[in-house]
Amino acid sequence: MNLIRTGIIKLDEYFGGFPEGRTVLLTGDAGAGKTIFGLQFASSNCAQGKKTMYLSTEEISDDLRLQAKSLGIDIEDYEKEGLLEFLDVSVLTHDTWDSNVRVLINKGNISSLMDNIPEDINTLIIDNIGGYISRDGSVELLNELDTLNYNLYTKGITALLMMDNATLKEFNDIALYSCHGSIHMMKHENPYTGKRERVMDIVKMRNCKTPIQLIPYEISLQGGIEIISIIE
Repeated sequence: MNLIRTGIIKLDEYFGGFPEGRTVLLTGDAGAGKTIFGLQFASSNCAQGKKTMYLSTEEISDDLRLQAKSLGIDIEDYEKEGLLEFLDVSVLTHDTWDSNVRVLINKGNISSLMDNIPEDINTLIIDNIGGYISRDGSVELLNELDTLNYNLYTKGITALLMMDNATLKEFNDIALYSCHGSIHMMKHENPYTGKRERVMDIVKMRNCKTPIQLIPYEISLQGGIEIISIIE
């Protein structure tokens, strides 16, 4: 199985990257760095020649561009080259069509996101998929995610789906079972130092070596997320 580098150096050194053509779920607290992770992943995919779409349900693309620039994450040239495309779902209404990508906003139907994704897209990042989830129950959510993941798989698209922690807990972590891999980002107090820190938990990554321990990381102005250390 081919692996796609995430752009986070020590993660890539540890397990090589995300499996190509599979879906990884990225969950976490507000301020943990999910969007930064997504921007790094987008930049890394473009550097590997993968045409990438960043679909945002919460932030406008101008804000994402500013955030990437402030952290030293290269995306500007990739947009100019046509390797990276942003779609601002956040500024569209339920019955508005985007004239370029032709995506109909249809909340409560996650699988409809795939209906009009361009055929030449290799990598899809959705930030945050929680905005598309109906409140009909865990079974309905699992069915929707399974359908989305199957459609992504059949098209050979590598996907990073982000979900806020509140939505994940609302549905009793059911989303974790649908995806090929899952990473949880959080802020907690280090029991040894008493200081607050950011850590990520590689909940699962099928067909890859994964660490058991929590992975501490920092957010740097020279590239975004930097892993401090990985202990098996």
